[in-house]
Amino acid sequence: MDIEEAGAPVVDRFGPGAVKWLAEVPALAARLASEWGFGLGELFASGASSVVMRCRWRDGTPAVLKLSPDRALLTAQAEMLRVFAPSGRVPAVLAADAEAGAMALEEIRPGTEAGDLSPESLPHRWGELLAALHAVPQPAHWPRDLRGRCDEAFARIGRRLSEPAIGARIDRRTWQRAIRRYEALLDTQAGIVLLHGDLHLGNALDGGPSRGLVAIDPKACWGDPCFDAVDYVVSGAGHEGVEARCRLVATASGLDGDRLYAWSRVIAPMFAVAHLGNGRSGPAVDELLALTR
Repeated sequence: MDIEEAGAPVVDRFGPGAVKWLAEVPALAARLASEWGFGLGELFASGASSVVMRCRWRDGTPAVLKLSPDRALLTAQAEMLRVFAPSGRVPAVLAADAEAGAMALEEIRPGTEAGDLSPESLPHRWGELLAALHAVPQPAHWPRDLRGRCDEAFARIGRRLSEPAIGARIDRRTWQRAIRRYEALLDTQAGIVLLHGDLHLGNALDGGPSRGLVAIDPKACWGDPCFDAVDYVVSGAGHEGVEARCRLVATASGLDGDRLYAWSRVIAPMFAVAHLGNGRSGPAVDELLALTR
């Protein structure tokens, strides 16, 4: 994989201005390797906001170097990972440079995404992950809450309703119904914890038998603990079903099953947007749309 291929999602997200940044990535990575004293390895599949390279830290620890043109985002991620560090369920931050938009993290091994693990063991493992993350004390004056997280996500994703393939199946009335539902849930929150905030199946990796699941890329906010289980639950659409998965996850996590199911009805239209936007149809989409009613 070359730098253009690895950085294509970043350019798609940030626009033409990111092309110049991408061209400077090799020199930036080499400079940081010299300053921090690590060996650079290969590029590997990156997300939409960063380019990621494998590396070996100076003590031999397998690590990853993460670089982003969105310096504020990467700085916030480093802060969030440090907050969750006492849980043992996030990668350790080895170094960070806010001005460069860079951080080096422990590489999680074997690193298999949760969605590719045994479905029979996953509810229990997810419950253990949530228990560890939610036991972290909420920092004083933490600025982000779940209401802001939901407001931002529904405003951003809601703009896609103008796309013909999506608007044909999801109308504004459906979207507003989901908004009213999350507002009602937020008005009745209890047992508020510090949330990961973006805990889907791709953001939980297998850390091996001694460590369990490890969460990456947090969007930490405080709020209802059910929220960190809801993406996994809604991913049951088209498989065993959202309601069946909800029962399994609620039992394994000690969460309120009715409340978790109510959150599933909030998040279902977001999943439907993603499916429809990628040209998918079928039982999963039908189940998701049924949940929005």
